[in-house]
Amino acid sequence: MTSHILITGASGFIGQELAAALLAHDHSLHLILSDVVEPTIPSSAASSSSRITTSQTDLTSPQDLSALLGSHTWEACYLLHGIMSSGSEANLELGLRVNLDSHRACLDYLRNNQPGVKVVFPSSNAVYGPAKPGEMFNESTMPLPQSSYGTEKFMIELLLNDYSRRGLLDGRIVRLPTVIVRPGAPTAAASSFASGIVREPMKGEKATLPVDKELDMWVCSPRTVVRNLIHVKDVPKESFGLTRLVNLPGLTVKVRDILDALEKVGGKEKRNLVIEEKDPVTENIVLSWPTALETSRAFELGMAKDVSLEETVRAFADSLKR
Repeated sequence: MTSHILITGASGFIGQELAAALLAHDHSLHLILSDVVEPTIPSSAASSSSRITTSQTDLTSPQDLSALLGSHTWEACYLLHGIMSSGSEANLELGLRVNLDSHRACLDYLRNNQPGVKVVFPSSNAVYGPAKPGEMFNESTMPLPQSSYGTEKFMIELLLNDYSRRGLLDGRIVRLPTVIVRPGAPTAAASSFASGIVREPMKGEKATLPVDKELDMWVCSPRTVVRNLIHVKDVPKESFGLTRLVNLPGLTVKVRDILDALEKVGGKEKRNLVIEEKDPVTENIVLSWPTALETSRAFELGMAKDVSLEETVRAFADSLKR
C-alpha cells in the first residue's frame, strides 16, 4: 500500500537530500514536494521520479495551504519551509508571516482534518541564546532567543508540543545544528558562511569570512542530519515522554577548524581563497547561539552520531567530482 509524505520547503538543500533518502529508504512511499517555487526532482532520485509529485505552493495563502494539505492522507509531514535567520532579522513581517503564521496554519489544518498525523518540525539551536563558557544546554534549558528567527522557531515548538500533549498531532521537534557543507547558492542564514568558506574555494572561487576565526559553532554534516530526520519519524511516540523536543547530535568546532579541514582536503591554495571581512550583524547573530548541546536524549532515541569535520569536507569535495 502506498503511503504519502509531504515535504514543504523542498527546494532547499535539506529538502532535496531528505526526499532522495526517503525514497531509497522505503520503496512504498510517494512524496509530495512543495515550495513557493516548484521544486525540482532530486537528481539522485531520478529513477524514482514516478513516486514524486511536485507542487508550487504559497503556504501563506489559505487557499494554497488547504489545497496542498488536503490533497492526501499523510503518513507524515516535514515542515521545512521558512525564512532563514538573517532574512528574518532583516524583514520582521516576512519572518512572522512565514515562520510563525504559516506554520501555525499548517498545524491547525492538520489537527482539524487529519488528527494524530506525524509532523516533523526542524527547529534550530538559535532558540537558546548564548551560553556561558563551559555551559551545556539540554532540552530542559529555558530558551532565550536573541533573534526573530529563534523566537519564531520557539513559538512553533511550544505549539506543536502542546498539540502533541493533547493528542491532536504527533509532533517530532528536532533542533538542528548548523548544517555544513551545503551546496548551491548562499542562503539568507547567518550561518551560510560556514558552508561558503568550503564550498566556494573548493570550486576555485573566493569566499568571505564575516566572523572571527576563533568563534565556536555547533555543526553537523548533511548526511547525518538527513539520517536523523528519517529516524525521528519512526520513533514510537511513547518514547518521547513529556516533551517532543530533541537536540540533534553535532560537533563543536571553531571556524578555524573548518578552514583547517578545507586546507587538508583542498590544499593551501583553496584556503587562501577565503577573505576575512568582518560583518558585525552576522557575527552578533552567530554569537547568540550555543556552541555545545547535550545530546544524550538523541542517542537514547537511536539518533546517529556525526562524522568528523574532515570527513564532511572530503565528502563535499568528492561530490564535486561526480
